Order: sequence, then C-alpha cells, then structure tokens
Amino acid sequence: MSTTTPPKAATPPMWRHRLQQILQPLILLLPAGLWLLLLLVIPTGLILEISLVPGLRPEDPIENYGLGNYLRILEPVYLQVMARSLYYAAGATIACLLMGFPVAYWIALMAPKRWRTLLLIAFVLPLWTSSLLRAYAWITILRPSGVLNTALAALGLPEQAWLNGSPAVLIGLTYNYLPYMVLILYASLEKLDKRLLEASADLGATPHQTFFRITVPQTLSGIVAGTLLVFITSMGDFVVPELLGGASSMTIPRLIYNQFLGAARNWGFGSALSIVLILAVSLAIALLIRYGDRQADYT
Repeated sequence: MSTTTPPKAATPPMWRHRLQQILQPLILLLPAGLWLLLLLVIPTGLILEISLVPGLRPEDPIENYGLGNYLRILEPVYLQVMARSLYYAAGATIACLLMGFPVAYWIALMAPKRWRTLLLIAFVLPLWTSSLLRAYAWITILRPSGVLNTALAALGLPEQAWLNGSPAVLIGLTYNYLPYMVLILYASLEKLDKRLLEASADLGATPHQTFFRITVPQTLSGIVAGTLLVFITSMGDFVVPELLGGASSMTIPRLIYNQFLGAARNWGFGSALSIVLILAVSLAIALLIRYGDRQADYT
C-alpha cells in the first residue's frame, strides 16, 4: 500500500518574514514615538540651538553661534545658584528619606493589614490639592504673624523668621515630596522577606544588625528609586522656592524663568541653563535605571 504525505503549508518568503519582524515593533512604537518626537525631541533641539546664540532675545537675529552661554554658567554668581539648588534638593531628599522610611516601615510591617490602604490614602491626601495651595498654606503657617509664631509666643519661646529663607524652602520641598518617598519605600518594604528577619532574630542578631544587614539590602532598590525621584523633582521645583524662598533663594528654575519671562529676557542664556538642567536630570534617571534595576535583581 502506498502512503501519501500531506502537502506542506506554504511558507512566506524569508524577506517577507524579516520585513514583518522589522515593521511590527515600528508600528507599535509609532504613536509614542511621534509623541516624543513632537513634544520632546524637537523642542529640546530648538532649546539647544537657541542656547548656542549669545544674548538672544525674541527680536534678535540668530547668528554668532558659540558656547558663550555655557561658559557664562561658570561665573561665581551662577555657580552659587546651582550650588543652592543642589543644597535644597539634597536637603529635601535626605529629610524625606529619614522621615519617610520609618513611616513606610510601620505601615508595611507593623500596621494591621486592614488599615494599610487607608493609612496610605491618608498620607498621600495632601497630593490631591494643588502645590500652589500647599505653598500658600505654609506661608500662612510660617509668616511672622502666622500659626507657628503664635504658638511659640503662647509657649514663651522665641519667634522664628523662617519665611523667605532656606528653612521655608526645605520645609516646603520636604512636605511636597514626602508622600512620594513613602509610597516607593512602602512598595519595596511590602515585598520584604520576613523569614529572613525571623532567622536573624533566632541567630541572635540585634535589631540594629538586622536592619542594616537584612532590611536595608533588600529594600535598597526602593531607597535608590525614592531618593532619585525626590532629588530630581526637587531640583526642578519652581513654586516652592518662588513663594517661600524670597529673593535670596534663587534656584535654577527661577533663574531660567527670569531669562525667558522676567526682566533679564536673555533666551540664549536661559536655554543654556535649561540644557544643563535637562542633562542633570537625565543623568539621575540613567543612574536610577542602571543601579536601581541592578539592586532589584540582587534582592
């Protein structure tokens, strides 16, 4: 008896298969790619072009390209502004980490499970209001005749002149970004392997040793992510330094604003400052992607 083999299904040519492999991801990425191209890449390219023109104003011709605006950033007065911005961002980040970690630890590991969601909602409730309203609320608290000095006077303590200075800016930044730190740390602490904590206690480790050898290494990815997120957003914050810092608390975002819409009206220098800020933020994001993912793989 002779057997017949079924006909083989027609296979598409190799070139068509390769073409499908190339076109499918391009089609999927096309909407987001166009969005980024129109609203990120092209505007950033325009800012970069304007930054190369010294002293550019809206009515000036585009000529005399060079790095003069970037060299101007190295002047002491502008280096001081950059150092102040770094100081505010680093101070707010450290304060958020020191205050946010105990809160996130308590909610994730010690609070009753039925209350955890409610506690998180209550803690992030201020984010439901505008940052502008939150800044004005702190003005009401910190002004010379505000709530803080009224309470200090009632207790017989000296009044504090924190408004229009660095303390007010640090308080405002910390208040604004503390919920973000708590949420990120909570997500990391919730995945903590509690068996390791029990094993550490059974082996005679002190709470201090358990915290730094078990808890911190397992949550290091969350610490890195929260730290960089708060640092990046604090560096780019405009509202808090503008309303709470006063004229003596000039930061990079406020300086950029003055170059475009303020009295300075120097678009070229403002664009150079913008490019520097974009590069700093991009570097921080690159560090987050590189080391945050690496720590997540280790833990």
